[in-house]
Amino acid sequence: MLRAAGTNCDEETAHAFAKAGARVDRVHVNRLAEGQVRLSDYQVLAIPGGFTYGDDISAGKVLANELKYRVGDEVRKFVDAGRLVIGICNGFQVLVKMGILPGWDALRQQATLTSNDSNRYEDRWVHLKVVSTKTPFFREKEIIYLPVAHGEGKFVTDGDQTLKRLESTGQAVLKYCDGDGREGPYPVNPNGSVASIAGISDETGRVFGLMPHPERNIEPWHHPRWTRGEAAAEGDGFRVFRNALSYFS
Repeated sequence: MLRAAGTNCDEETAHAFAKAGARVDRVHVNRLAEGQVRLSDYQVLAIPGGFTYGDDISAGKVLANELKYRVGDEVRKFVDAGRLVIGICNGFQVLVKMGILPGWDALRQQATLTSNDSNRYEDRWVHLKVVSTKTPFFREKEIIYLPVAHGEGKFVTDGDQTLKRLESTGQAVLKYCDGDGREGPYPVNPNGSVASIAGISDETGRVFGLMPHPERNIEPWHHPRWTRGEAAAEGDGFRVFRNALSYFS
């Protein structure tokens, strides 16, 4: 579990992984860059949500540069060795701005997450459809329910070619939708993301990022209408963490 100044969802994300059966360490990025901690000792690198470095330049940009220029080679070796990386909300922003997502390509940035079309912070529950099982974090196509909480969550690419590649290769994994799986405008799409994209993977599927927060819906009582009997035995987000661990078993 990687953290930096401003990270504020690391404990919740660590709890979700621990509940799934993982041994979790919360590691500051400086310890990684200084060599006090080695990525090679782990199987999953998680970059949780928050507001790293206050989003002073843009959301996730400072941490993205730290990872790219201080430990970029180590992260690449980590993925090449068959390990998993997940970025949630601010972590997704980090992976995209680092250039790991949607693909390596010499770590060139090909997409970004920018200000919501509403020009305000969106804190709401949304439906999402899993349209691709390219990543081991999802095993079946389905509709799930998770919360979003971001001011810069609009996913855009550097052109139609990148967008078409995401769709054709199955790297566009999650899309905003309504309860019946239909894509639509705000508030179904809470930020205006192109093609309603809420989460993508790299070409291997082992690097995955998403704007919604799976760690905030792992228990039945996390569901906003659980007292009305609408919650399942476990929150929809829990499968993300369970699937990550079962990938190695």
